[in-house]
Amino acid sequence: MLGVKHLHVFLAYVTVAGFAARGLLAVLDSPLRNQRWIRITPHVIDTALLACGITLAVALSISPLQHGWLMAKIIGLVAYIGFGVVAMRASSRPIQVVGLLAALLTVGYMFRVAYTKLVWPF
Repeated sequence: MLGVKHLHVFLAYVTVAGFAARGLLAVLDSPLRNQRWIRITPHVIDTALLACGITLAVALSISPLQHGWLMAKIIGLVAYIGFGVVAMRASSRPIQVVGLLAALLTVGYMFRVAYTKLVWPF
């Protein structure tokens, strides 16, 4: 199970780095963001990340209904996705930047919750 945990953590860092790069491309309105591999790769990474997370939760018998920190991560994930959509699809640059910053702050919260196992880790 340790290998799955390490893969989950690694994929979390990879997905955030990729998101930040794609967010920057979106804010700069770069044509690179429309390349097929740049659009598809995040979905592959995120699917593997989610699969690792579910595998860990099932193998360790951790339920979000019993462990508030896991529910906080799930709620954070939903917020991250929402802010990410804003960052990638907003029609104005200021809104894209706000969406990007909000998504990165949300993922920072999720990382902190994951490491501390506290709903309010600050």
